[in-house]
Amino acid sequence: MKTGYVYILTNKSRSTLYIGVTSDLKRRIVEHEMFIGSKFTSKYNLNILVFFEEFSDMNQAIARETQLKNWHREWKFNLIKMTNPKLEELETL
Repeated sequence: MKTGYVYILTNKSRSTLYIGVTSDLKRRIVEHEMFIGSKFTSKYNLNILVFFEEFSDMNQAIARETQLKNWHREWKFNLIKMTNPKLEELETL
């Protein structure tokens, strides 16, 4: 089984959120920083990692991503603030 990650990116002003899933968090964040692979993140300058969860199975990560994408904006910010209260940029693994 392949490890999976769900992650949340934001911009400098913390005004927009992006939820994604990947099997290689470090590589994917570098791609976002270079604005490769996602028109949405490029358009809104979303390249600051503020939250991630690791899963032992990629299918679990995809299910979690789907769940989070259906959450209200306030719920997403509350989730982030549980582990990152100041919405600071996180280091990848």
